[in-house]
Amino acid sequence: MAVKIIICIIVGYFCGTISTGYLMGRLHHIDIRNYGSGNAGATNAVRTLGKKAGFLVMVGDILKVVIPAVLVRYVIFRGESYGPMLCEIIGLAAVLGHNYPFWLKFKGGKGIASTAGAMVSTDVRFFLFVPVFILIVAITKYVSVGSLFVVVLYPVFLAITWYGEPYYLPMILIACLFTVSGVFTHRANIKRLLNGTERKFGQKVVVTEEPKNEKQEGEA
Repeated sequence: MAVKIIICIIVGYFCGTISTGYLMGRLHHIDIRNYGSGNAGATNAVRTLGKKAGFLVMVGDILKVVIPAVLVRYVIFRGESYGPMLCEIIGLAAVLGHNYPFWLKFKGGKGIASTAGAMVSTDVRFFLFVPVFILIVAITKYVSVGSLFVVVLYPVFLAITWYGEPYYLPMILIACLFTVSGVFTHRANIKRLLNGTERKFGQKVVVTEEPKNEKQEGEA
């Protein structure tokens, strides 16, 4: 089991380092990390490159978690009771890879879209979080509020829906690590929310020849 866990961590991390936001920015001849919030995530891609580019970045950040997680759970370890746990481990490692890609000097995104991919791969019922996230952002106009709500609710929802299942406690612990990661990467957003200075969703960034890193907005 230990060897399988280590392999999942390695595979998950390297899949997570595929920085869709950075690559999309390069297609537009910029380093997206030099603009807006400075993160290579979907929200900053929307603000910096537009809705279409932001959507593609979000899909890419989700799929880079879903594909390896699904392969592990339904192909490589199909039918194994620990499959969902390994799926979750791959997801957590991928989020760390997204947030801290070694080839970009450990400067990536905030891992919310990748967390969503990990959650859905573990249990398709987590699709219920999507309308909740959209509703919260629509009401508050803050992506960071929706992101924080989802990562905090994740272990709670898992604790309820997976009660009595194999590897229940380890999976709850891993879910809590997703929460810790999400809150940690949004610590500056939390401070700005408390100060009333957080940037609202939809405020665009003008891309000029002189890059400007505004360090705002909660990223996916």
